[in-house]
Amino acid sequence: MRPARAWIDLDALRHNYRQARQLGGGRALAVIKADAYGHGAVRCAQALEAEADGFAVACIEEAMELRESGIRAPILLLEGFFEPEELALIERLGLWTAVASDWQVEALARHPGAAPINVWLKLDTGMHRLGLSPAAFRAAHARLSALPQVRVQVMMSHFARADETGCQRTTEQAQVFAQTIAGLPGDTSLSNSPALLAWPQVRGHWARPGLMLYGATPLPVGAALPVELKPVMHVHSRVIAVRDLAAGEPVGYGARFVAQAPVRVGVVAMGYADGYPQFAPNGTPIQVDGAMTRVIGRVSMDMLTVDLTDLPNAGVGSEVQLWGDAPSASVLAQHCQVSAYQLLCGLKRVPRSYR
Repeated sequence: MRPARAWIDLDALRHNYRQARQLGGGRALAVIKADAYGHGAVRCAQALEAEADGFAVACIEEAMELRESGIRAPILLLEGFFEPEELALIERLGLWTAVASDWQVEALARHPGAAPINVWLKLDTGMHRLGLSPAAFRAAHARLSALPQVRVQVMMSHFARADETGCQRTTEQAQVFAQTIAGLPGDTSLSNSPALLAWPQVRGHWARPGLMLYGATPLPVGAALPVELKPVMHVHSRVIAVRDLAAGEPVGYGARFVAQAPVRVGVVAMGYADGYPQFAPNGTPIQVDGAMTRVIGRVSMDMLTVDLTDLPNAGVGSEVQLWGDAPSASVLAQHCQVSAYQLLCGLKRVPRSYR
């Protein structure tokens, strides 16, 4: 069997959720959209259900998978519903839905619901993606609050630049939120992962931790964190071949690495079809048998090559960690000029095991 695999540490996941909830100071929805950022939404939800206040997903299809797997906890649809016909299913499954557009307000007003649908009414405070404008928000809140088939449970917004700790845009968005909702009844939800980690002055009744649940930081690598995050995903493979390069010899497509001196090369069963960054540069950190070394040469579809020159005991069968505790997903992403979000969500073809 091909040795590439991902170990998912569910104890670390639970630890990170507790840290996020403590930082938020209230309740927290565990964001498990996109198959829990590549970690497996059903297994992650099962691991968290006993203590999570609820879950958040992108769409009704993701929520249906959780309900069909026996998850009974509250589930919020972050993008809301895409067609009015989904409202009957939302009601039947007991889902919560974000409402961010005028047409969604109108659809709810026309829906002949038997039981109230819990709504998270979204305000656009400056991200300019989803959300009602400040000018339209209060009227929408009043209209929905008057409907017997709707319960406006939470007022929410989303920060555009909370991962930039020196940027005051987050404070400005929070001010727009506070001014717009002043005097309106209902809970609030503002903090995503970067806001939880870097903006303690910005809080609400409900936090929405995503990336930090999985032990990766949305902040710049090296930025101080107020809590310890533990990596949840550990991606491993093995060395499947070893060869020696003489000075002047290349390795891999395009001869992107040329040996300046004799180099011992290990070939690892992991490539960009698995989700490893295709354009990882020479020198990208990687771990072999517990020691750090570097990627050399271009990453192929199914394989990559590493420098074993200073690891004389490493050879065929040696254990390779692509990311996990070292290098972390955030460090690897920085070296490859991608985001940790993209790295985790992009894991393909690699079987997951849980512990």
